[in-house]
Amino acid sequence: MRNIATQITMLLRSKIYRATSSTFCTKSVTLETGKKKEKAETLYKRLSAFRETDGDITDTLDNWVSQGNYVKRFDIVGYVNLLRKLKKYQQANQVYEWLEKTSNKMNNSDRAIRIDLLAKTEGLESAEKYFDNLQGTAKTKKTYGALLNCYCKEKNLEKASNLFERMKELRLSSTLNYNNMMSLYLNLDKPEKVSLLAEEMEGENIIFDLYTYNQIMNSYASLKNFEAVEGVIEKMNKNKVRCDWFTFGNLAKIYTNAGLFKKANATLANLEKLENLHDREAFHILITLYAQTSNLDGVNRSWDSLKLVYEKPSNASYLVVLLALSKLGEVDALEKHYRQWESDRSHYDVRVSNVILESYLKRDMTEDAQQIFEDIVQSGAEPNTRTFESLTSYYIKQGNIDIALKYLEMGASKANSMKHKVFPNDETIRMFLQHFEEENDLDNVKKFCTCMKMIDRLDPTVYDSLLCASVSAVK
Repeated sequence: MRNIATQITMLLRSKIYRATSSTFCTKSVTLETGKKKEKAETLYKRLSAFRETDGDITDTLDNWVSQGNYVKRFDIVGYVNLLRKLKKYQQANQVYEWLEKTSNKMNNSDRAIRIDLLAKTEGLESAEKYFDNLQGTAKTKKTYGALLNCYCKEKNLEKASNLFERMKELRLSSTLNYNNMMSLYLNLDKPEKVSLLAEEMEGENIIFDLYTYNQIMNSYASLKNFEAVEGVIEKMNKNKVRCDWFTFGNLAKIYTNAGLFKKANATLANLEKLENLHDREAFHILITLYAQTSNLDGVNRSWDSLKLVYEKPSNASYLVVLLALSKLGEVDALEKHYRQWESDRSHYDVRVSNVILESYLKRDMTEDAQQIFEDIVQSGAEPNTRTFESLTSYYIKQGNIDIALKYLEMGASKANSMKHKVFPNDETIRMFLQHFEEENDLDNVKKFCTCMKMIDRLDPTVYDSLLCASVSAVK
């Protein structure tokens, strides 16, 4: 697995430090630019080499400054953005904390990001405290909005509603804030509240963006009012708002979930017709939803279109198409695409292998499934809990308790190291308990009990069942 240094270096090369010098620049300007760029890259190299086990990243920044170097806010913000993309929120927060303590370069956008980072790393209380301590001029639409977003993500309706009302009093309302409240109501299963917010927006002449329209559609879909869903599209057309791929995909998903496959396919066809369709996720949506509507031609057509844009599809794209073909029961095509992935892949992705492994198990092709498992191990990758779940579940269904326990033990060890509490699923546990109730198998009861203890799944129900099985075995 790549470490943070490698990931950041790749992102830097691809986005931040592309050559931008004009061919009309003089040599002196070019040399000066090169020196500045070299210094910035040196700081990035130092920061990128930092690992979480090294302690506090601010020490690296302090050392850099103590050597007589100057740190630009632009460089720091760029680095923080990279850390956020990599979900290294703790380090991103430390960098912003350093910037705030050592200079007065923080603007309101930075403070808004800091609120979000504090909520992610230290909790809502810390984010609230930071916001409360801001000077009056720093309490702006951005910082208020950041705190509101935190409340919405935490599904704290009371605090979100109170802050939202306060923002309206201060005339700090915005499309983004209304969108956040709409998302909150949808997440709390209160879709009827969304249309009320939409009416408020219209009354206050707050412009709807595409996300607003999609939230309104989702609210009507939750209420099974598909006529109103279509009314949203009509309103968009009336207001000359063009549907993007996300909106078409969202509408198609609504139709698919409702079983309206004909309308779903017509919507997906409109998505395909969009000009300059280059977003990988758009093709993934097409493939997935065509599979859910049992449209193999649509799946194949969308996959071919994806390959025209991305000559070498990513692991994620192969995963999407393999799942689609598996759902459709297209065994030959599934194997063909899997072999193509094996020849194309730049690195191993166990999720892709899991799809074909599960397909083989469904058809009782145990030797082929075992070969896939061996391929995963020999590749240097590690089977994940999904791999062990599939194998454990299959063999306990077949009544092969010894092999089932072998994979259960391996999976429990993996789950324990990851603090993964979902493995194994409840149905797999139920099948083990049923086996022990029917068979006098005290030795394997003990092994099973050890696995359950390892992953903290020995709850009262499991314990009572195992106790009964043990008593029966002794009798």
